[in-house]
Amino acid sequence: MQPRIDSPALSVEGAHSALLRLAKSTTRAGVPETTRKLVELRASQINGCSVCVDMHTRELQALGEPDTRILMVSAWRESVYFNDAERAALALTEAATRLADRPDPVPDEVWNEAARHYDEPQLAALVLMIASINAWNRINATTRQISGDWVAQYIEPAVEAA
Repeated sequence: MQPRIDSPALSVEGAHSALLRLAKSTTRAGVPETTRKLVELRASQINGCSVCVDMHTRELQALGEPDTRILMVSAWRESVYFNDAERAALALTEAATRLADRPDPVPDEVWNEAARHYDEPQLAALVLMIASINAWNRINATTRQISGDWVAQYIEPAVEAA
């Protein structure tokens, strides 16, 4: 399998750094790193982005998350492995990722549950995180970017530096 074109995030001047700055800006709000990666993994699963599923799985492993939790992200509703705050973040992720799937894309029930667990700056960060990962997913899935060796080269040095 070959990508359709080089990644637009890498080939359009300034795009990669802008996307990275957006993601980095959300880290200051206090959403736990594990929750951040769970959100990124779930959106990536929904959007079928192999690069991001690979990347965020590896990042969760590097954070010490057990394989059971990582494998159960796609079935989080039926799983006992996630706390209420993580469930609220995952529900918000699904709603905000699947905007066209229902007439009220992000129902009050979903928003209010997230608001029970996260303060306003954290909610704002979650919304931006979800938007950011959806942008990455759409870039990679549309152009059929390839996971595997490239992701390993990107993730492993970043994990070692952390």
